[in-house]
Amino acid sequence: MSDHPKDRLPRSRGTDVLLWSGVVLAGFLSLAVELSVSRLLRPWFGDMLFVWAAVIGFVLLYLTLGNLIGSRLDSRRAGERLPWIVGLAGVGIYLIPWLTRPLLEGTQRALHSYHLALPLQAFLLVLLLLAWPLTLLGTVSPQVVGYWTAQGKPGHRAAGEVLALGTLASLAGAMLPVFWFLPTWGTRRTFALLGLLALAWSGAALLLRRTHRFLLPLWLILPLLLPPTHLAGPIKPFDPTGRGRVLYETESAYNYIQVIQWREERWLRLNEGEGLHSVWRPHMRLSYGIWDFFLLAPTFRPLNARPVENLLVIGLAGGTIPTLYHHTFAPSRMVGVELDPEVVRVAYTYFHLGDLPTLEAVTGDGRVYLREGGEKFQVIALDAYRPPYIPFHLTTVEFFREVDAHLTPDGVVMVNAARTREDFRLVHALARTMKAVFPQVLIVDEPLNGASWGNSVVVGMKTPISKAGVEQVWEATEHPVLREVIQRAQGHLRDAPDEGLVLWDDRAPVEEIVHGILWAYLWSP
Repeated sequence: MSDHPKDRLPRSRGTDVLLWSGVVLAGFLSLAVELSVSRLLRPWFGDMLFVWAAVIGFVLLYLTLGNLIGSRLDSRRAGERLPWIVGLAGVGIYLIPWLTRPLLEGTQRALHSYHLALPLQAFLLVLLLLAWPLTLLGTVSPQVVGYWTAQGKPGHRAAGEVLALGTLASLAGAMLPVFWFLPTWGTRRTFALLGLLALAWSGAALLLRRTHRFLLPLWLILPLLLPPTHLAGPIKPFDPTGRGRVLYETESAYNYIQVIQWREERWLRLNEGEGLHSVWRPHMRLSYGIWDFFLLAPTFRPLNARPVENLLVIGLAGGTIPTLYHHTFAPSRMVGVELDPEVVRVAYTYFHLGDLPTLEAVTGDGRVYLREGGEKFQVIALDAYRPPYIPFHLTTVEFFREVDAHLTPDGVVMVNAARTREDFRLVHALARTMKAVFPQVLIVDEPLNGASWGNSVVVGMKTPISKAGVEQVWEATEHPVLREVIQRAQGHLRDAPDEGLVLWDDRAPVEEIVHGILWAYLWSP
């Protein structure tokens, strides 16, 4: 491009406004779509790091491709071309939830039965659908830089100003969906809003340029051509097990939340739904899940220990653990800490937490709660999963030192950890870490009864009792509910290993451990 004055393009205030606003909108939409897509996929594929990595990677790939294409287009016609580019990108954004819904609805039952080919194909197809709008948006900035350079502005200055403005708009694109659009309108309506925003800008730009105005009605009626059902109705209108029905669903800042009704029983499922976070039924004595093993905490104390009077649960979810403690021990004080306030609301509405008069539900991070409070508890139960991960800061030596400071002299901490039939890497890492803090650590492995996946409970004690001593307490226990749980646990109590990885705040590769378990399981014969 020549810099000679006679080769420079004539200035147009209308074109200037069009180009600058186009840069702002393209930057905003790029990040807004990226965050919204990650939210769109969460109910089906969970919140695993590889999902985030794939979404970010594909977004960057498409924007890079768009940058390369845009740099090769004739920037002199940028003002004519941008309304069409942004308008077509808006169509693609608007269509994303409508096009992906049939793909995603076919993945859940396949995931539940561990048939991974279909979910993987659906995941890749969803990411491929992003190519259309994001590649188009990626062409905007290089065209505008070329236009300003043709106007005579130095290339480095034009590039710096465009990149700065686009990046600033991307910041808004990262914030507004998370703090406003998604929690207010939900994922599908957020995509519709973003698509309509692009279409509205495109229509206004065509009016401004007074070209192709006869196509404006098409821009206006295009959203009406799609069935409105893709913006409403349940996200996942079925239970992957085929047994229950969806009683309630919602999206929060942290989770996709689903309540399943099966006969008299209710289940709390989060995100992809493979993990069952809570169970409730009328007059429930036991859950017949891993939560029952938390009732064994008093048996890891001396026989003459005082009854359980208080309990702290980190990872309240639907409140299964405090419900069991209420009916079994009737403690005078229970505290449940839950990060997601929407989960707490759902628990009170559908899991009858209001029936537990001694329970205080606290919204916040469990470690922050320990750091800010001075209360001591006889039992601390840790069940804070965001499947398939435990938050790393709730697994370290530093964290368990804070737990230790909040236990009574005869206190017990119990940690839920997932495993497969043969792979105990996460369980043993937690147990070895807890041994760096507590004088005695034992493990209770939940019987799998033919299942491939299950859980173990890692128990840390301030007053050390050997495995044989705990078994003696079990033999002497007469409480009928505890007797039933003890019968399930007998033969599955063992000492924590002396060797293994110790997790610290500075290095706690929980995600790496979980990924290793998943890959070993998925590729096992």
